[in-house]
Amino acid sequence: MIVAVLDACVLYPPSLRDLLMRLAVVGAYAPRWTEQIHAEWIRAVLNDNPGLALAQLERTRRLMNLINPQSVVSGFEEQIATLRLPDPDDRHVLAAAIVAGASHIVTFNKTDFPEAAVRPFNIKIAGPDDFVGALFDDDVDVCLEAIREHRASLKNPAKTPTEYLATLRAGRLNEFAARLELFTGRF
Repeated sequence: MIVAVLDACVLYPPSLRDLLMRLAVVGAYAPRWTEQIHAEWIRAVLNDNPGLALAQLERTRRLMNLINPQSVVSGFEEQIATLRLPDPDDRHVLAAAIVAGASHIVTFNKTDFPEAAVRPFNIKIAGPDDFVGALFDDDVDVCLEAIREHRASLKNPAKTPTEYLATLRAGRLNEFAARLELFTGRF
């Protein structure tokens, strides 16, 4: 099973966060994060949406943590000082991936994790478009189940398959949306 640490930037957009969680629930991969990563995405969402209630995001955090008992990584703090990245504030993400035994870090900010810095730990850096596409290639049927559930959950307003694909594209999942378009009758 693929184990992936999700950077705060991929947990920030609600539609992408929900898709990633639904893919985890159906067993397409095993997600990992830290309470620090949670704090980061929640802080960013509240910054950009001051009318949103913290309690609502805390509920989302609690539900995410229930996906799998191992989802929340701890004990990574000692690793942080040993790591070198362009932005020292990103070291906690790599440290969590190391401690979790993750094979991937999923982030929009791939340049924050240079190959030379992650290669010794056998960790791949993937953008969400590539990551979701690879999961889809690994098990189309399982991923389609998650995608059906995700699309069905979007009720305000409900989305046709074409509108759902547009939502994916708006969330920077362009290549995945193009691939999924071939399966329109199945989701």
